[in-house]
Amino acid sequence: MAKTHRTHEDATIEMFQRDPALAADYLNSVLEDGDEADLMLALRALSKAFGGVQEVARQAEVNAHTLYRTLSEQGNPELKTLSSILRAMGMRIAVQPIQHTRV
Repeated sequence: MAKTHRTHEDATIEMFQRDPALAADYLNSVLEDGDEADLMLALRALSKAFGGVQEVARQAEVNAHTLYRTLSEQGNPELKTLSSILRAMGMRIAVQPIQHTRV
C-alpha cells in the first residue's frame, strides 16, 4: 500500500478545518506576541483553512484584491476590516485583562 504524503501546510490547514478552536488558539498566541507581521501571516494561513482568500473576502464583504493587500506583510487593516475577516472565519475580537503578578 502506497503512502500518501501531505505537506506540513496541508496538514495544518486540515487541523484548523477540523478544530476551529485550535485556529482561535493559534491567533491568540500570535496576538500575545504582538508582532503585526506575524498576525498578517497567521491570517493568510488561516484563510486557506476557511475556504481561501476569495471565499473569506466574499464572506467578509471586502474585495479579494483588498484582502490580499490587507494580509500582506505591509498590511495594516482597520479594526472594522479585521473584525470582518475574523467573522468570516467564525471568530471575533475579544479583550481580556492582563494578568499581573504581585511581588
